[in-house]
Amino acid sequence: MKFINDLNQDLSVLKLGDDPQVGVMVSGGLLTCEPCLPLGEVARRMRKAKVSCILVMDGDDILGIWSEGDTRRLDFSREQLQQTPICELMSFPVISVAFSTSMSDAASMMKRQRLRRLLVLDQQNKPLGMLTQSDLVRHQGVEHYLLMRSVGSSIRRPPLRLYASLTIADAVGQLREAGVEAAIIVRGRGQPPGIVTERDLIALLAEEVSATTLQELVHHSLFCVPRNMSLLHAVDLLREKGFRHLGVMDHDEHGEPTDVLCGLLSFGDILASIEYEYVNQLRAAIEARDHALRTSNEHLLLAQKVIEASLDGIVITDYEGRIQAVNPSFTTLTGYNAEEAIGKTPALLSSGRHDKSFYVEMWKHLKSEGYWQGEIWNRRKNGEVYAEWLTITAIRNPEGQIRQFAAIFSDITDRKRKEEQIHSLAYYDELTGLANRRLLIDRLELSLGNARRHKHKMAILFLDLDLFKRINDTLGHQAGDEVLRQVAKRLESSVRDGDSVARLGGDEFTVLVPEVESLHLLESLASRLTLVLTQPLSIQQKSLVVSTSIGISVYPDDGKTVEILLKHADTAMYRAKDAGRNNYCFYNAMMGERNYVDLALENRLRKALDSHSLHLAYQPKIDVITRQWVGMEALLRWSDAELGDVSPAQFIPLAEKLGLIDVIGDWVIDQVCAQLQTWIKKGYSPMSVSVNVSARQLVDADFAARVFRRLQAHGLPADLLELELTESCLILSEEDGQYQLLLALQQGGIKLSIDDFGTGYSSLSYLRKLPISTIKIDASFIRELPENREDGQLVKAIIGMASAMGLDIVAEGVETPAQATLLQGLGCPVCQGFWLARPASVAQVSQWLKLSADTGLWPHFPEDWQPLSVDQRK
Repeated sequence: MKFINDLNQDLSVLKLGDDPQVGVMVSGGLLTCEPCLPLGEVARRMRKAKVSCILVMDGDDILGIWSEGDTRRLDFSREQLQQTPICELMSFPVISVAFSTSMSDAASMMKRQRLRRLLVLDQQNKPLGMLTQSDLVRHQGVEHYLLMRSVGSSIRRPPLRLYASLTIADAVGQLREAGVEAAIIVRGRGQPPGIVTERDLIALLAEEVSATTLQELVHHSLFCVPRNMSLLHAVDLLREKGFRHLGVMDHDEHGEPTDVLCGLLSFGDILASIEYEYVNQLRAAIEARDHALRTSNEHLLLAQKVIEASLDGIVITDYEGRIQAVNPSFTTLTGYNAEEAIGKTPALLSSGRHDKSFYVEMWKHLKSEGYWQGEIWNRRKNGEVYAEWLTITAIRNPEGQIRQFAAIFSDITDRKRKEEQIHSLAYYDELTGLANRRLLIDRLELSLGNARRHKHKMAILFLDLDLFKRINDTLGHQAGDEVLRQVAKRLESSVRDGDSVARLGGDEFTVLVPEVESLHLLESLASRLTLVLTQPLSIQQKSLVVSTSIGISVYPDDGKTVEILLKHADTAMYRAKDAGRNNYCFYNAMMGERNYVDLALENRLRKALDSHSLHLAYQPKIDVITRQWVGMEALLRWSDAELGDVSPAQFIPLAEKLGLIDVIGDWVIDQVCAQLQTWIKKGYSPMSVSVNVSARQLVDADFAARVFRRLQAHGLPADLLELELTESCLILSEEDGQYQLLLALQQGGIKLSIDDFGTGYSSLSYLRKLPISTIKIDASFIRELPENREDGQLVKAIIGMASAMGLDIVAEGVETPAQATLLQGLGCPVCQGFWLARPASVAQVSQWLKLSADTGLWPHFPEDWQPLSVDQRK
């Protein structure tokens, strides 16, 4: 215990536990030199004075310092190294402390800045002496601390081992790269290990020895101590033998030393491990230790028992989320034992049901708020996915920083399953899995509120299977249930995403369409549903055919509450049954109450065909670059003797509701064919005429045959007729009868185009499969051009898409030369609109055909119109 005796003598003027000033601890006298002194002479002076550093001074000015540690920065392969002036090799500035600085503050500063020495200034700020790591260890009064710590506690990393055959220059390079001040020298077999230190390098520079390899430089064997020796004993040995380093031998599981070197111990290692407690604090801690340990152990034992007995899984992780501990219930719930989980992250349990953003938000909330609680889906070791209720709490250190996280979770899979069962019974039909009446009402209320806020239409389709009672009576209720299940599947697969199918009970179903763009869409949907449901069903090895009657009510036209809309849809459904079943019918006020204006409009429309008050107008399509007249669109007009001119926006939807659109549509095609025949007989060369076709006409399997018969009857080639379809008509698959009908029309030479493109729901992958040749850009996108940049970008995208698909393009509603200029620049030269020509009568069109008979050019271009050049269009 020589170290303690010396320590008591050194501190005889101090009270035990005092924090002395550094000025009292350092001895006077410093080794100094001038800046031009060669390195070899510097090394010799340091060896003679037995010091580890030298101050470089110019008069009273401190220029820098050179120490044993600086030898690791030298290139020992460099010639004339010893002749290098010390001013080229010194370190600066020199870090100093005042005379009155406490030892503990100096120690903290050296540890924080990783310094091995400090220059101590006297009261006049003149250099007094150097404070080293060994001074701190000797004079801080920490013998109690050193006594309680083992040598192994100060070993932070394995030692650097160098072979004795290594050159000095290479050895110094490895010391520098490893950031260590000494290394173990591996010698020949049977020889004990040696040690090379910075002091040996000083001796080499001082030319006390001549060596080029470690074998020639190192002659001392390494003095070793066991890993479990106390630090106090090790310090005693370092002072007693005058060593800077001790080798540390590992021990076996019984504590017996082995011949395995696990580290090198220096004063720097000891200093780095000291917690810098004052002696009086250590004494107080020792006195309180036993009581605190007993209390802490009791608390820890209680906490451990609670954790181990808990039925909830418990996980402790570090700040980065690596698992440090788990309890037995964790293993029970997840299937992973502690050895499999510790060191991993909770991602071990990831089910894949949550995306990356979910976990990013979880950890963000955890680290900012200190807790997170919620439901999460995880995966057991056996692959089973389960639901858990998870609570994560941050564990903070005394400074308030998060160091760990504690997570507690319980398996709620059974509870979730029961909740889903209860929810399913409350809101879903048990037989078909569709929404029941309660859920339908909830969805209707939500859709109705949304339609009110955004001022758009919504609709409800009420379906009732025709003569379903016969199936129950003849085949039994099991067969009837199977029919209902298959009908439910067909309905769900036939509606759009966002539409909702429900079963009200018995053989009654509904389809909720929360947003209606046009009656065309509803008509197409109703037609598709009647067609789908009439496909044969396989029931009890029998082929059955069922049909349905559909009633349709629309908000706000047919009602503004859920009850009224359902009631009116039901009323319309019965009207469809009265009309012969396997049909659909829109609600109108004649089924309940109807205002006089609507009733008058309906009555006059029913008589329009017979009274010849319907007629056609024709609007040209012009290529504004070539000035060619390339086509016309036939537009239906109604001039009634009592009502005057009625807008198509009024009577076309009414015709669809009344079921008159089929008759009117056939009449329009017949009139166009007849007029084309007349123009041809007069010697004109008319271009193709496009006609709008309704969704109901496309449902008619005989429609294509009727069109070809009319063309043949009038002796017309098929390419003179173009049929325009709305996007809502085209929600069909390649197996649909409608698709086959379109294909037959196209293969027969009739051109097909999509009218009002951009207002429906088409996708690129869908459009490319359809047998169409032309896309007409809806006038709503043209109206505010060129000022509206957003519409301009949309039009540009439509034109680019159509061009890529090899489709022709027509722009509707072109009303200004600026719009025409922009469109031709974007790649759409064919325009239709008031700027070039308004819809005109047969007589007017005949006059235009006569004027353009020779050239085919449009005769009425504005005089100042100049199309863009080829370069401008690029």
